[in-house]
Amino acid sequence: MIYDEREIRHKHVIDAAMQMMTAARTAPKAKGVDIIEVALVTDDDIVALSNGLRQIGEKLNRGGLLRDADNILSAEAIVLIGSREEPMMLNCAYCGCPTCDSRPAGVPCAMNTIDVGIAVGSACATASDLRLDTRVMYSAGYAALQLGWMKGCNYLIAIP
Repeated sequence: MIYDEREIRHKHVIDAAMQMMTAARTAPKAKGVDIIEVALVTDDDIVALSNGLRQIGEKLNRGGLLRDADNILSAEAIVLIGSREEPMMLNCAYCGCPTCDSRPAGVPCAMNTIDVGIAVGSACATASDLRLDTRVMYSAGYAALQLGWMKGCNYLIAIP
């Protein structure tokens, strides 16, 4: 039997994306508390994400967002990684506030942000190990957030 790469690539990309999701889930987290959310976007939902990102780019008159909206259409899969808001009560002051209790509503816990960064790094390292090209896009993550995907997350990062 002969397998043409074009015929099996999609399955390979989906399998790799699932491994990336597991890597993100199992990445170290502040105090061992898992507040990470991970999802996989494919097919028509990539088009919907692109359309949402395009609308944001047009509304804000930001060419980079329009470029990213076009670029994600080339992806066969997009991994979304985000975090629910849960202060870690470490009083680390990385958010700019001296204590967790003094942090105003809307100011994200820095540890939540760091956890997402570690999860994204782990997912991208997994993709690299599998020789799968990726990008890290705040823009597509923001569009997913604005579309109401991944309820409970206060920010998302997308990895096409």
